[in-house]
Amino acid sequence: MAPRQRPMTQRQDRIVQLVRENGFATVEEMARQFNVTPQTIRRDINTLDREGKITRHHGGAASSGSTENLAYTRRKALLQTEKKAIAQAAAALVPDNSSLFINIGTTTEQVARALVLHKKLKIITNNLNIAAITGRNEDFQVMISGGIVRARDNGITGDSAIRFIHRFKADIGIIGISGIDRDGTLLDYDFMEVDVARAIMDNAGKVILVADHSKFRRSAMVKLGNLSEIHTLVTDQMPPDSITALLKKEGVNLVLPG
Repeated sequence: MAPRQRPMTQRQDRIVQLVRENGFATVEEMARQFNVTPQTIRRDINTLDREGKITRHHGGAASSGSTENLAYTRRKALLQTEKKAIAQAAAALVPDNSSLFINIGTTTEQVARALVLHKKLKIITNNLNIAAITGRNEDFQVMISGGIVRARDNGITGDSAIRFIHRFKADIGIIGISGIDRDGTLLDYDFMEVDVARAIMDNAGKVILVADHSKFRRSAMVKLGNLSEIHTLVTDQMPPDSITALLKKEGVNLVLPG
């Protein structure tokens, strides 16, 4: 007989409802709404995260659904310190005079910022934000794909973007991801975005995946590939044991800031 699930308190039930309705909620706003301390909310979030009802993040909690991503502005605000540290570590792996792909993502945008002091990079991207960031360096050559521009995050997808990526063979591909399953499957929400990322993986000499620790706890419905296909994972915390074992087995480099 399966073990009985712990009944949620009324407050925890309302937390789950709030997070699912809004996609993300901060500890501070939930503490105000429910008239309890932030420490109480953090304990509730930890409990609900362990039970798979929501996903804990630094400063709050997000929906654990697999069909729709958080809004770009919410994702951009999450784990900024961790993303910046990841970006610095990833940028340190990129030599001057390199060619590289960079795809859509809030972490890859931080990588773009960390690269601006490099010399003579050739950057191919399907992200208008990254093109704007790296285009400020007159020493860079920045090429951007055509295709469908998503108003929510300035990412570019579609057949034109895929064909553009396939015209190049770059030294390095730097990609972000929405979720990493326990078996190493790389997951995202938009199949059109995934198709462009797949083209980057297929045309890069080596692939650097940048992903903060929350990605090991998130699910999404579209498969990109597997961790075994990348060269280096840059993240901010030690991954779960199953992922660490997979990286070791497949010879994937693990890089942690510092």
